[in-house]
Amino acid sequence: MQITDSTALVTGANRGLGRAFAEALRDRGARKVYATARRPENVDIPGVEVLALDVTDPASVAAAAAVARDVTLVVNNAGTSTGANLVTGDAAAIRLEMDTHFFGTLEVVRAFAPALRANGGGAILNVLSALSWFSFDGSNAYAAAKAAAWSLTNGIRLELPGTQVTGLHLGTADTDMTRDLVGYPKLAPAEVARIAFDGIEAGEIEIVADEWSAMVKGALQHPGVFVAG
Repeated sequence: MQITDSTALVTGANRGLGRAFAEALRDRGARKVYATARRPENVDIPGVEVLALDVTDPASVAAAAAVARDVTLVVNNAGTSTGANLVTGDAAAIRLEMDTHFFGTLEVVRAFAPALRANGGGAILNVLSALSWFSFDGSNAYAAAKAAAWSLTNGIRLELPGTQVTGLHLGTADTDMTRDLVGYPKLAPAEVARIAFDGIEAGEIEIVADEWSAMVKGALQHPGVFVAG
C-alpha cells in the first residue's frame, strides 16, 4: 500500500491524532483525503475534503460510505476516553467506549469494505493502544474496548484477504485526550502519523509505535506483570 495517489479517509480528524493523520496523508501525496468528524464544522485542515461521520451512528457511517466510494485507505482513529472502570463505573460510559472503539470501528469497516474491494483491496489502519494488552485502574473500560478492537483487527484481516489490515499500538500521544496525564512520555501526533504510514507502506500488519508499547507487548508472556495497573 502506497500513500502517494491513494484516496484516504480518516475518522475523528478534527483534532489530535486524527488531524495529524489527515495532514500527513495530504503531505505524503494522497490524491484525496476525506477528513471526517462527528461535527465537520470543527475540521479546518487545508487541502482536504471534509465529511460528516459519527462512528456510533450507522446511518451517518452509511451516508459517508455512499459519498467516499473511491476510498483506498481507511484510518479508524475516532475514539473516546471516559475514565470509567468496569465494576463501579457508569454503565453508559462503558457502553460508549465499546460503541466507539469496537462497534464503531466495525461499522466503518463493514461500510467501506465493498469500496476497498472494488478499488483493488487497499488498506485499513486501526488505531489501537498499549492498553489493548493490559488494564489500568481508571481506564478499564477503555482498555477492554481497545482489547476488543485488537481482536476485531485480527479477525477482519482473515475476512478481508485482499485488504491490508494493520493495527497501530501506542502508549500516549500529546493530545487533548491525554493533557491531564502526567509522568508518561508522550509522542508528538505528527511522529505517530509518520510511524504509522511508514509501517503501512512497509506492509506491516502490527505497528508498535513506542518503547512503552513494545515493553507491554513483551510482558504478555509474564502473567501478572500489569494486572495492578
